[in-house]
Amino acid sequence: MKPVNIHEAKTHFSKLVERAEAGEEVVIARNGRPVAKLVPFAEPEKKPRKLGGWEGKVSISSDFDEEDEELIRLFEGEDSWWPDKA
Repeated sequence: MKPVNIHEAKTHFSKLVERAEAGEEVVIARNGRPVAKLVPFAEPEKKPRKLGGWEGKVSISSDFDEEDEELIRLFEGEDSWWPDKA
């Protein structure tokens, strides 16, 4: 198909969309150089999700739930590390 210039595409946009809906690819050009393509919309294929993709690849450390006293003091403001608050 011959490219459609931008001015013509703006003027006849509805007709171009109808052509795309019918399965045609419409090339839009600026100064004779193709810059865009109007194509029919295709709904992406929906595949069922596969669960358990990370099994055996991720582990949680045995000390994950242990409290870090220094970190708690820093969050609660009891132990200041900022020089001017000493």
